[in-house]
Amino acid sequence: MPLWRTRSQHSQAGSDASSTQPADFGENDPVASAAQAEGTAWLAGHLNHLTPDQEEKLKEFKALCERNGYYKPEGQGEDGKASHDDATMLRFLRARKFDVNGAWGQFKDTEDWRRDNAIEELYENIDVDSYDAARRMYPQWTGRRDRRGIPIYVFEIKHLNSKNMAAYNSTMTDPASTAETHQSSTVPQRLLRLFALYENLLRFVMPLCSQLPRPHPETPIVSSTNIVDVSGVGLKQFWNLKGHMQDASVLATAHYPETLDRIFIIGAPAFFPTVWGWIKRWFDPVTTSKIFILSAAEVKPTLTSFMDPSSIPKQYGGDLDWQWGDMPSLDEPARELVGALEIPPAEGEAKPSFTKGPVLFKGDRVEILGKVNGKSRQRTVPVPMPMPATPAEDTNTVTPDTESELAAKVAAASLAPTAVEEQSQSDVQSETENEKVALENGVAEKVANGDAQVPRTVSA
Repeated sequence: MPLWRTRSQHSQAGSDASSTQPADFGENDPVASAAQAEGTAWLAGHLNHLTPDQEEKLKEFKALCERNGYYKPEGQGEDGKASHDDATMLRFLRARKFDVNGAWGQFKDTEDWRRDNAIEELYENIDVDSYDAARRMYPQWTGRRDRRGIPIYVFEIKHLNSKNMAAYNSTMTDPASTAETHQSSTVPQRLLRLFALYENLLRFVMPLCSQLPRPHPETPIVSSTNIVDVSGVGLKQFWNLKGHMQDASVLATAHYPETLDRIFIIGAPAFFPTVWGWIKRWFDPVTTSKIFILSAAEVKPTLTSFMDPSSIPKQYGGDLDWQWGDMPSLDEPARELVGALEIPPAEGEAKPSFTKGPVLFKGDRVEILGKVNGKSRQRTVPVPMPMPATPAEDTNTVTPDTESELAAKVAAASLAPTAVEEQSQSDVQSETENEKVALENGVAEKVANGDAQVPRTVSA
């Protein structure tokens, strides 16, 4: 059996179908879903919103995984932490309606799959250009979040025409585009790249969003909201993309359970009921209940019921100047934490860019990973936080100790590995210089304004 497929029926089987049947075309009610999202019902089964029975199921699940050597509790994992946080364990439990044995089967499959395919090593060593080529072919994070703090992704299908698909496939022929850790892998290159994209959601976007202001900060962000634009797509194009989209759907269901919150399908053509017949078989019943096919009249009111207009792209009735292919456009809270990853606009452009390739959000720092021309660009950028203030403090004054600490952090953040420094003409060096300038300017401005910040000391 191919390594990228599952080893048992646990990962592919849907949740208990007797209680939740697959939705028919257009059956799901977006108004009712918005009302549910506005309250706290959607938090059921999530961390800090468990029933006593669910708490017991979580303990039982962790104990079962520990007995089988797939989980280490707090104090025994790396850096004294548990090998998997509770929010992750709960994703598998929710996917199985808190059936501990069912969750164990899917969790074991996923952990075996991650080990056999060296998923973490793939993400950390992937070629930056290869990663970015894949990013342009699948759902893209806009840099914004919905009203609950869940990241918003957009997927415009019409751009995946035969010409663009052929160009994308041609980028997979160069062996150098495959991470060294996966040169002998039997997994197709297209799937290796897709794995890396899911890791970005899991290891950068969701941890970052979990640290940003939102209505329920006690519960980590573990899912994404997706706008899927199918306007201008013909039946032939849908058919040609069937395998491309199915790969992503099956992978999410099997190894990244409960990471899809809502999927809004926009611009559905008259023949879409036929396409829907394919699509709904790729998901489990619970996931299909989260998919909403919106008419043109429903798009703006539905999206605004879930998202602030400033987080909705203009083409869908909002105010956000973001188009398919753009890098993330951060809101201010996100910019305060990871604004150092933004790159000033190039000459003649109005929008800033964003660091390409794999990055990790670690709470007190961001780790920039991946390779360019076969050489690592690994380095660390600190994540700032506001200085705690008391009523007696003069918030316009920055102490010498604070200034020196900031200067030290800026200097440390600007240091790239020797391998990168030697690439005098590489893209990584120019990117590093732009980020350094952006970081230094940002810190200088905060010091001048009395808004000095220092890195956190607690990691995520």
